[in-house]
Amino acid sequence: MCGRFAIYTPFRRLGQQLGLDFNFPPRYNIAPTQNIPIVRLAVDGGFEVTEAHWGLIPFWAKDRKIGYSTINARVETVAEKPAFRDAFKHRRCIIPASGLYEWQDVGGKQKQPWFITDTEGDGLGFTGLWERWADPASGETLESCTIIVGPANDLVRPIHDRLACILPPEHYRDWLNPEAPTPFLHTLLTPCPSERLRMWPVSTRVGNPRHDDPDLVEPVPGA
Repeated sequence: MCGRFAIYTPFRRLGQQLGLDFNFPPRYNIAPTQNIPIVRLAVDGGFEVTEAHWGLIPFWAKDRKIGYSTINARVETVAEKPAFRDAFKHRRCIIPASGLYEWQDVGGKQKQPWFITDTEGDGLGFTGLWERWADPASGETLESCTIIVGPANDLVRPIHDRLACILPPEHYRDWLNPEAPTPFLHTLLTPCPSERLRMWPVSTRVGNPRHDDPDLVEPVPGA
């Protein structure tokens, strides 16, 4: 799964591909239920950046509680599961991330967090879905999102068996293309090549979402 990530890199390649400028405030410990930036197709056919609640709330949901269990969509079922299938067809997005955290089981109740990022230091684009939900009681609308996850690649597998689906930069536009056929979309949801990523152990402080500082992404010696 992907339950924490960070944003602090320039995302130059993502911006160049989509004709957008990014100026996100640095965040080093983004957690579910927070608002996060997403990139999606705009009404005019271009691309836009907006914010969405992390934890997708399907348009048919009676309340927003379902969002606690929909921070991730499994690649194996994303096209069929009722919570995601309509968004997979019509409301795909890219979630900019400088890197993500995964926890390695090291025995007993101990888990060691690792930070996974790109080798170029420019940032990653997670595959995501977004949805617009109207509260039946108040009529208030809320936009929400989820991150698609799949099997880990060879680099990450020793610490965790799942990894966010990371788009190849040359396919950013393809993922947002409303005419893209489903079989082609699935080819973009394969594990990220290991050579694109690097990772290292970090402080267990990241387990508390109240901590949000640059030290969280720094390597911990001897971990």
